[in-house]
Amino acid sequence: MDFELSDEQLIFQRMIRDFVSTHIRPVAREWEHADRYPDEIVEVMKVIGLFGLTIPEEYGGQGLDMVSLAIVFEEISKAWMGIAGIIGSHSLACLMIARHGTDEQKRSLLPELATGVRRTGIALTEPSGGSDLQGISTRAWRDGDHYVVRGTKMWITNARHANPLPVLVKTDPDAEPRHRGMSILLVEQGLPGYTVTRDLGKLGYKGPETCEVVLDDVRVPVECLLGGVEGRGLQQALSALECGRINIAARAVGVAAEATDAALRYTNERHAFGQPIAQFQAVQLKLADMATSVQAARLMTYWAASKLDSGARADVETGMAKLFASEAAVTCTLDSMRLHGAYGYSTELDIERLYRDAPLMAIGEGTNDILRTVIARGLLRAIEQ
Repeated sequence: MDFELSDEQLIFQRMIRDFVSTHIRPVAREWEHADRYPDEIVEVMKVIGLFGLTIPEEYGGQGLDMVSLAIVFEEISKAWMGIAGIIGSHSLACLMIARHGTDEQKRSLLPELATGVRRTGIALTEPSGGSDLQGISTRAWRDGDHYVVRGTKMWITNARHANPLPVLVKTDPDAEPRHRGMSILLVEQGLPGYTVTRDLGKLGYKGPETCEVVLDDVRVPVECLLGGVEGRGLQQALSALECGRINIAARAVGVAAEATDAALRYTNERHAFGQPIAQFQAVQLKLADMATSVQAARLMTYWAASKLDSGARADVETGMAKLFASEAAVTCTLDSMRLHGAYGYSTELDIERLYRDAPLMAIGEGTNDILRTVIARGLLRAIEQ
């Protein structure tokens, strides 16, 4: 096993770090507190190709390996996790189109998605639930050469910019098993009945919009059915969610790493009783645990990403990485806040933002309790085989 990044990955990591230090860190605190959309950062991301991370090179993308993808989300999340959300949902949807779209869908959408001329997201969750995707209520029925779509989607990142927005629907609500009645439609902006009704307030994850989307008898051309065949929507979504869990795990590593680095700096500078507080054993124990958790989470994320790169099924590995890394982010940010004392609670430092951002990773791409069941079922499946 090789635990080192390749020369190409190291060069890529340095490029992302330069982008982050130049364009994100100087404005992150001010813009995040203002909940300001980072248009200027988005324009730079277009120029350096970050909207084409998961799009094959033949369509103008970068076609990155999953470890390199993890590097992007870790480094950006160290400075401002919200920025990672703008390309996170986009990259997930692009991967889904690249894997499952028809030739025409790929030719017509992927080149513009790669440059950021078009942007996208993914609409799975609904007001009545998100973990049980087979329980969604959004319907789509055939009417001539269109599908008529009716339903509401909730917590949709990039909703105001997504064009198209992949929407998970039920095309056959009576199908057994239920997943055979589910499909994904690529819904274009501007269609009558398609409305982004409101931006949802959030504890953290500021910057990108997170919205409610209402589809009131929206007529979607049949050629917008992802892959051109009904009944494959759930499999298409779940295959992309494995990549999504790498994205979330890497974001969690970035947040945990930033909180730990901040704690190391602060405790070495802050003096009490005539010495840096980093010299007190109680502080050292927390620092050791935090640093160990970060490194373990990073290695687990790279391990899961490598499994995906091999082409093998990786629901257990990506689930483990997302579970462990997100819990590490929650713990490390709280411990860092405690080590900073009152300063950690102040908006003058970044610790409180990291603390507010961390819980999202324990919820997004499958809550951690749901992922525990995914992992357990995978372990039991392996025994049966």
